Amino acid sequence: MDFIKTEVIDHVLLIELNRNKKMNAFTFQMLQELAEAYTMLEDDKTLRCGFLHSKGDHFTSGLDLADVAEHIAKGAALFGDNAVDPVQLTGRKRTKPVVVAVQGYSLTIAIELILANDICIAAKGTTFGQIEIKRGIFPFGGATIRFAQRCGWGNAMRYLLTGDEFDENEALRIGLIQEISDTPFETGLAIARTIAKQAPLGVRATIVNATKTFEEGFEAAKADLMPTLHKLMQSQDAQKGIQSFVERRVAKFTGE
Repeated sequence: MDFIKTEVIDHVLLIELNRNKKMNAFTFQMLQELAEAYTMLEDDKTLRCGFLHSKGDHFTSGLDLADVAEHIAKGAALFGDNAVDPVQLTGRKRTKPVVVAVQGYSLTIAIELILANDICIAAKGTTFGQIEIKRGIFPFGGATIRFAQRCGWGNAMRYLLTGDEFDENEALRIGLIQEISDTPFETGLAIARTIAKQAPLGVRATIVNATKTFEEGFEAAKADLMPTLHKLMQSQDAQKGIQSFVERRVAKFTGE
Protein backbone atom coordinates (compact mmCIF):
# COMPACT_ATOMS: atom_id res chain seq x y z
CA MET A 1 0.00 0.00 0.00
CA ASP A 2 1.34 3.42 -0.95
CA PHE A 3 -0.56 5.78 1.35
CA ILE A 4 -1.37 3.60 4.37
CA LYS A 5 1.26 1.89 6.52
CA THR A 6 0.48 -0.95 8.90
CA GLU A 7 2.42 -2.44 11.79
CA VAL A 8 1.51 -4.93 14.53
CA ILE A 9 2.42 -4.37 18.18
CA ASP A 10 1.04 -6.63 20.93
CA HIS A 11 -2.09 -7.68 18.99
CA VAL A 12 -2.70 -4.04 17.96
CA LEU A 13 -2.79 -3.11 14.26
CA LEU A 14 -1.25 0.34 13.84
CA ILE A 15 -2.73 2.05 10.77
CA GLU A 16 -0.74 5.11 9.72
CA LEU A 17 -1.85 7.74 7.20
CA ASN A 18 1.17 8.17 4.94
CA ARG A 19 0.62 11.08 2.59
CA ASN A 20 2.22 13.67 4.81
CA LYS A 21 3.53 15.89 1.99
CA LYS A 22 -0.12 16.56 1.08
CA MET A 23 -1.29 16.89 4.70
CA ASN A 24 -2.72 13.38 4.38
CA ALA A 25 -5.52 14.55 2.10
CA PHE A 26 -7.41 11.43 1.06
CA THR A 27 -7.29 10.39 -2.57
CA PHE A 28 -9.62 7.69 -3.85
CA GLN A 29 -6.75 5.20 -3.72
CA MET A 30 -5.98 6.17 -0.12
CA LEU A 31 -9.59 5.52 0.86
CA GLN A 32 -9.38 2.05 -0.68
CA GLU A 33 -6.13 1.32 1.14
CA LEU A 34 -7.62 2.42 4.45
CA ALA A 35 -10.51 0.00 3.90
CA GLU A 36 -7.98 -2.75 3.17
CA ALA A 37 -6.29 -2.07 6.52
CA TYR A 38 -9.61 -2.18 8.38
CA THR A 39 -10.45 -5.44 6.63
CA MET A 40 -7.10 -6.85 7.72
CA LEU A 41 -7.94 -5.91 11.31
CA GLU A 42 -11.33 -7.61 11.08
CA ASP A 43 -10.14 -10.80 9.42
CA ASP A 44 -6.92 -11.54 11.30
CA LYS A 45 -7.81 -13.46 14.49
CA THR A 46 -4.53 -12.45 16.13
CA LEU A 47 -5.42 -8.74 15.91
CA ARG A 48 -7.56 -7.43 18.75
CA CYS A 49 -7.59 -3.63 18.37
CA GLY A 50 -6.79 -1.01 15.75
CA PHE A 51 -4.91 2.26 16.23
CA LEU A 52 -5.40 4.89 13.53
CA HIS A 53 -2.87 7.71 13.48
CA SER A 54 -0.49 9.86 11.46
CA LYS A 55 3.05 10.82 12.41
CA GLY A 56 2.97 13.94 10.21
CA ASP A 57 2.14 17.47 11.31
CA HIS A 58 -1.51 16.94 10.37
CA PHE A 59 -3.87 14.01 10.78
CA THR A 60 -5.69 14.91 7.56
CA SER A 61 -6.82 18.05 5.76
CA GLY A 62 -9.81 16.06 4.46
CA LEU A 63 -10.61 14.65 1.06
CA ASP A 64 -8.52 15.53 -2.00
CA LEU A 65 -11.64 16.68 -3.85
CA ALA A 66 -9.79 17.15 -7.13
CA ASP A 67 -9.19 13.40 -7.13
CA VAL A 68 -12.16 11.98 -5.20
CA ALA A 69 -14.89 14.07 -6.87
CA GLU A 70 -14.08 12.57 -10.26
CA HIS A 71 -14.70 9.06 -8.96
CA ILE A 72 -17.88 10.05 -7.12
CA ALA A 73 -19.25 11.73 -10.25
CA LYS A 74 -18.83 8.42 -12.07
CA GLY A 75 -20.83 6.64 -9.37
CA ALA A 76 -17.89 4.81 -7.82
CA ALA A 77 -18.36 3.49 -4.29
CA LEU A 78 -15.88 4.88 -1.79
CA PHE A 79 -15.38 1.40 -0.34
CA GLY A 80 -16.14 -2.02 -1.79
CA ASP A 81 -18.90 -4.27 -0.44
CA ASN A 82 -16.36 -6.90 0.58
CA ALA A 83 -14.21 -4.47 2.53
CA VAL A 84 -14.77 -3.04 6.00
CA ASP A 85 -15.87 0.57 5.57
CA PRO A 86 -13.78 2.81 7.90
CA VAL A 87 -16.72 5.22 8.30
CA GLN A 88 -19.23 2.37 8.64
CA LEU A 89 -21.88 3.39 6.14
CA THR A 90 -21.69 0.53 3.63
CA GLY A 91 -19.99 -2.82 3.24
CA ARG A 92 -18.98 -5.04 6.12
CA LYS A 93 -19.45 -4.14 9.77
CA ARG A 94 -16.50 -3.48 12.04
CA THR A 95 -16.59 -5.59 15.21
CA LYS A 96 -13.15 -4.81 16.65
CA PRO A 97 -12.33 -1.57 18.50
CA VAL A 98 -10.30 1.26 16.98
CA VAL A 99 -8.54 4.06 18.85
CA VAL A 100 -7.71 7.26 16.93
CA ALA A 101 -4.98 9.83 17.62
CA VAL A 102 -5.15 13.19 15.83
CA GLN A 103 -3.09 16.36 15.55
CA GLY A 104 -2.82 19.48 13.41
CA TYR A 105 -5.54 19.77 10.76
CA SER A 106 -8.27 17.20 11.43
CA LEU A 107 -10.90 18.20 8.92
CA THR A 108 -14.01 16.68 7.28
CA ILE A 109 -13.33 12.94 6.99
CA ALA A 110 -11.16 13.21 10.11
CA ILE A 111 -14.23 14.01 12.19
CA GLU A 112 -16.23 11.30 10.43
CA LEU A 113 -13.52 8.74 11.19
CA ILE A 114 -13.52 9.82 14.84
CA LEU A 115 -17.31 9.48 14.96
CA ALA A 116 -17.25 6.05 13.30
CA ASN A 117 -14.58 4.67 15.63
CA ASP A 118 -14.45 4.34 19.39
CA ILE A 119 -11.95 6.50 21.28
CA CYS A 120 -10.05 9.61 20.17
CA ILE A 121 -6.99 11.32 21.67
CA ALA A 122 -6.08 14.78 20.35
CA ALA A 123 -2.88 16.77 20.55
CA LYS A 124 -2.80 20.32 21.84
CA GLY A 125 -3.24 22.70 18.92
CA THR A 126 -5.48 20.38 16.87
CA THR A 127 -7.87 22.13 14.49
CA PHE A 128 -11.18 20.44 13.73
CA GLY A 129 -13.66 21.40 11.02
CA GLN A 130 -16.59 19.91 9.11
CA ILE A 131 -16.23 22.36 6.26
CA GLU A 132 -18.11 20.71 3.38
CA ILE A 133 -20.86 23.34 3.59
CA LYS A 134 -18.27 25.89 2.44
CA ARG A 135 -17.63 23.84 -0.71
CA GLY A 136 -21.24 23.74 -1.84
CA ILE A 137 -21.83 20.17 -0.67
CA PHE A 138 -22.55 18.50 2.66
CA PRO A 139 -20.86 15.80 4.78
CA PHE A 140 -21.43 12.38 3.20
CA GLY A 141 -19.23 10.23 5.42
CA GLY A 142 -21.60 9.97 8.37
CA ALA A 143 -21.29 13.33 10.18
CA THR A 144 -24.93 14.24 9.54
CA ILE A 145 -25.90 10.98 11.21
CA ARG A 146 -23.40 10.60 14.05
CA PHE A 147 -22.33 14.13 15.05
CA ALA A 148 -25.64 14.95 16.76
CA GLN A 149 -25.78 11.44 18.18
CA ARG A 150 -22.38 11.82 19.83
CA CYS A 151 -22.28 15.52 20.68
CA GLY A 152 -25.90 16.69 20.84
CA TRP A 153 -28.05 18.42 18.24
CA GLY A 154 -27.05 22.00 18.99
CA ASN A 155 -23.34 21.27 19.15
CA ALA A 156 -23.47 19.35 15.90
CA MET A 157 -25.49 21.94 13.99
CA ARG A 158 -23.23 24.71 15.30
CA TYR A 159 -20.42 23.28 13.18
CA LEU A 160 -22.22 21.34 10.44
CA LEU A 161 -24.16 24.39 9.30
CA THR A 162 -21.41 27.02 9.61
CA GLY A 163 -18.30 25.09 8.64
CA ASP A 164 -16.51 26.92 11.45
CA GLU A 165 -13.32 25.39 12.77
CA PHE A 166 -12.85 24.57 16.46
CA ASP A 167 -9.99 23.51 18.72
CA GLU A 168 -9.27 20.52 20.91
CA ASN A 169 -10.78 22.14 24.00
CA GLU A 170 -14.12 22.59 22.26
CA ALA A 171 -13.87 19.04 20.87
CA LEU A 172 -13.43 17.76 24.41
CA ARG A 173 -16.30 19.89 25.71
CA ILE A 174 -18.78 18.49 23.21
CA GLY A 175 -17.54 14.91 23.58
CA LEU A 176 -16.02 14.46 20.13
CA ILE A 177 -12.70 13.46 21.69
CA GLN A 178 -11.98 11.77 25.01
CA GLU A 179 -8.62 13.22 25.99
CA ILE A 180 -6.08 15.95 25.14
CA SER A 181 -2.47 14.82 25.30
CA ASP A 182 1.02 16.22 24.71
CA THR A 183 1.83 12.81 23.25
CA PRO A 184 -1.31 11.59 21.48
CA PHE A 185 0.46 8.74 19.69
CA GLU A 186 1.86 7.28 22.91
CA THR A 187 -1.38 7.87 24.83
CA GLY A 188 -3.56 6.36 22.10
CA LEU A 189 -1.32 3.35 21.60
CA ALA A 190 -1.27 2.69 25.36
CA ILE A 191 -5.08 2.64 25.39
CA ALA A 192 -5.17 0.33 22.36
CA ARG A 193 -2.69 -2.05 24.00
CA THR A 194 -4.77 -2.08 27.19
CA ILE A 195 -7.88 -2.98 25.18
CA ALA A 196 -5.93 -5.73 23.39
CA LYS A 197 -5.16 -7.36 26.75
CA GLN A 198 -8.85 -7.84 27.51
CA ALA A 199 -10.93 -10.86 26.47
CA PRO A 200 -11.34 -10.54 22.66
CA LEU A 201 -14.78 -12.18 22.58
CA GLY A 202 -16.04 -9.89 25.33
CA VAL A 203 -14.60 -6.82 23.62
CA ARG A 204 -16.25 -7.75 20.34
CA ALA A 205 -19.58 -8.44 22.07
CA THR A 206 -19.39 -5.01 23.69
CA ILE A 207 -18.80 -3.25 20.36
CA VAL A 208 -21.55 -5.20 18.61
CA ASN A 209 -24.16 -4.60 21.31
CA ALA A 210 -23.36 -0.90 21.73
CA THR A 211 -23.54 -0.42 17.96
CA LYS A 212 -26.86 -2.26 17.81
CA THR A 213 -28.30 0.22 20.33
CA PHE A 214 -27.67 3.13 17.98
CA GLU A 215 -28.55 1.35 14.74
CA GLU A 216 -31.52 -0.80 15.78
CA GLY A 217 -32.68 0.72 19.07
CA PHE A 218 -32.77 -0.04 22.78
CA GLU A 219 -35.09 -3.02 22.60
CA ALA A 220 -33.02 -4.83 19.97
CA ALA A 221 -29.82 -4.37 21.97
CA LYS A 222 -31.54 -5.38 25.22
CA ALA A 223 -32.87 -8.57 23.64
CA ASP A 224 -29.33 -9.64 22.74
CA LEU A 225 -27.81 -9.14 26.19
CA MET A 226 -28.54 -12.46 27.88
CA PRO A 227 -28.15 -14.68 24.79
CA THR A 228 -24.76 -13.09 24.17
CA LEU A 229 -23.76 -13.48 27.81
CA HIS A 230 -24.78 -17.16 27.82
CA LYS A 231 -22.61 -17.75 24.76
CA LEU A 232 -19.65 -15.90 26.27
CA MET A 233 -19.92 -17.90 29.48
CA GLN A 234 -19.16 -21.04 27.48
CA SER A 235 -15.82 -19.64 26.29
CA GLN A 236 -12.43 -20.56 27.68
CA ASP A 237 -11.70 -16.90 28.25
CA ALA A 238 -14.71 -16.52 30.53
CA GLN A 239 -13.49 -19.45 32.60
CA LYS A 240 -10.02 -17.90 32.74
CA GLY A 241 -11.54 -14.59 33.78
CA ILE A 242 -13.51 -16.18 36.62
CA GLN A 243 -10.48 -18.15 37.78
CA SER A 244 -8.30 -15.02 37.75
CA PHE A 245 -10.92 -13.27 39.91
CA VAL A 246 -10.87 -16.11 42.44
CA GLU A 247 -7.07 -16.20 42.45
CA ARG A 248 -6.73 -12.39 42.48
CA ARG A 249 -4.49 -12.19 39.42
CA VAL A 250 -4.58 -10.77 35.91
CA ALA A 251 -6.03 -13.12 33.29
CA LYS A 252 -4.29 -13.92 30.03
CA PHE A 253 -6.90 -14.27 27.31
CA THR A 254 -6.61 -16.16 24.03
CA GLY A 255 -9.88 -15.32 22.29
CA GLU A 256 -11.30 -18.82 22.64
